[in-house]
Amino acid sequence: MNALTLFLLAVSLSMDAFAVSVCGGLKMEGRERFKGGLIFGAWFGVFQAVMPLVGYELGSHFAKVADTYSHWIIFAILAYIGWNMIQEAGEDQEKEKITGFRTMLGLAVATSLDALGVGVGFAFLDIQILPAVLEIGTITFCLSFLGCACGSLIGMWGKARAEQAGGFVLLLIGLKAVIEHYGILDNWTPFLF
Repeated sequence: MNALTLFLLAVSLSMDAFAVSVCGGLKMEGRERFKGGLIFGAWFGVFQAVMPLVGYELGSHFAKVADTYSHWIIFAILAYIGWNMIQEAGEDQEKEKITGFRTMLGLAVATSLDALGVGVGFAFLDIQILPAVLEIGTITFCLSFLGCACGSLIGMWGKARAEQAGGFVLLLIGLKAVIEHYGILDNWTPFLF
């Protein structure tokens, strides 16, 4: 695998984390942006780096099990969090809730399950796994940090509507996982998501 291919793979793996970070940033203002960006970047960057490493070690047996259920796990976690964002849009609530341990753990797992499958694929390639996962984690950290900052700026312009939109985005990402797994709309999916 050449450097450009690995870079594009890392960017594509981090797109869900970027989108979720934008949604999380919608609830942040001012100084919270930097701290929130670091939190999202650290959680997503670490999980995007660790999951391919785990997949690489466990091999293809676990990939079959993970592939069987990952789309439903992703959908359930993101739909739950997205629906809560829609319901709570515009309400004054504790700002730290979105970056709480349980929420971040759920989001990090949901956005990195596809990286687990990539790690299994790495096991069958002639690839140096540690530099690859470090690059994936670093790119995900940077894009998640940027996403959180972007979401924060968007949220300041229309917080309630932005939170609702963020909730819908999370629901759509979860739905996308199910659609892709079952091959529904295979020819249209690139245009929809």
